[in-house]
Amino acid sequence: MAIGEWKAFLIPYEQAVEELKVKFRSIRKEYRRKNEYSPIEFVTGRVKEISSILEKANKFNIPLDRIDYEIEDIAGIRVMCQFVDDIEKVVEIIRGRKDMQILYEKDYITNVKESGYRSYHVIIKYPVNMADGEKDILAEFQIRTLAMNFWATIEHSLNYKYKHEIPDNIKLKLKNSRGCCLSIRWTNA
Repeated sequence: MAIGEWKAFLIPYEQAVEELKVKFRSIRKEYRRKNEYSPIEFVTGRVKEISSILEKANKFNIPLDRIDYEIEDIAGIRVMCQFVDDIEKVVEIIRGRKDMQILYEKDYITNVKESGYRSYHVIIKYPVNMADGEKDILAEFQIRTLAMNFWATIEHSLNYKYKHEIPDNIKLKLKNSRGCCLSIRWTNA
């Protein structure tokens, strides 16, 4: 694909990210207007860089004409929460929405990755209204606490620094540091 074709390809993803950020920021504002605690601390989003899309397609042998069906995180939304229980509330909000369809969920909080990574991912199909009609795109929500996000940011940076070959001693330190980033789980006692 030429750069112009890539730009056209990414337009619905850019629109989806903007729409989803607005929708979930509005939910946060709604809670605040009612003087209620919001499970959403803040919302960010991004469209994957072309180089990252190509790298992922190459890594998983995905043909270019299939990337919009097989790469689920071209559009990414991250919802930050203060507490682990808030994650469950945000997932329930997503499950209750009529403007998107959940394809599947990945619980890396209960099923922590080998590296120590923790987050809750929800893959959705989301309709974007374009000038020439509706286009369904895939998007990924990552819902995590601020502490989980801090840890994941460090892990991500180390992967780039060491070109995905993090030395074992640093992997061990990173895995052990996860304990300092555990979020409080409130119970009604």
